[in-house]
Amino acid sequence: MPAVYPAELQLLKIYSYGGRVAEIKDIVLIYMENDPISFARVEDIVPDHKKDWYQIRLLMLQIPLQVVTWILRAEYINGDVFAMNGKSMRLEKVVAPVEPGEHDDDTPESDETSEKKQDNIISFSQRKKPKTEGP
Repeated sequence: MPAVYPAELQLLKIYSYGGRVAEIKDIVLIYMENDPISFARVEDIVPDHKKDWYQIRLLMLQIPLQVVTWILRAEYINGDVFAMNGKSMRLEKVVAPVEPGEHDDDTPESDETSEKKQDNIISFSQRKKPKTEGP
């Protein structure tokens, strides 16, 4: 399946209500009858042959992993309730909560802080392995 073209992605964003638009690589929580049932990652969104409908490919984050493709309208991808096999369903984009004291994107970093963070980076590929003594 081809990737979503920017114009088509913009069409999906038009249906965004309050910044809830789900995009490729986002994690969504799937609700059935108002109960959360599973997490999934959005793998792809492409237009369906039916006007105003999209094929959304989801990687279900469960054991075993499973990929499913649902055909939904943009508003359903963005959180509106829809029916599947007579059950009410809903997708909700997962946004990680901000921890107290976490770095905000709006707060500029001082040079001292950014230098301190760089000092703590360790490259595993360049890390020396400890020498082991032979028998």
